Amino acid sequence: MNNKPLTDKEVSIASKQFFDLYQIVYDDLRDYHENVKAEEVLKAMEQVCGLAQKLRAQEVLDRFGFNKEQEDADLPSI
Repeated sequence: MNNKPLTDKEVSIASKQFFDLYQIVYDDLRDYHENVKAEEVLKAMEQVCGLAQKLRAQEVLDRFGFNKEQEDADLPSI
């Protein structure tokens, strides 16, 4: 593991990504009730990001092997 201190640029990039995701989840939760607390957003983010990881992994598995229909459709027919 790299124990060097983080640079300002690294923290800035991570912060931007985190708060973009936070805002998405916050906005979605506000659709259900107005008084959303930070704790609720963080708990929801944990679940949503876990689901997103599973969906990403499933998408990769679905495109494996001969199931690449969209890519194959782009190939010229002989």
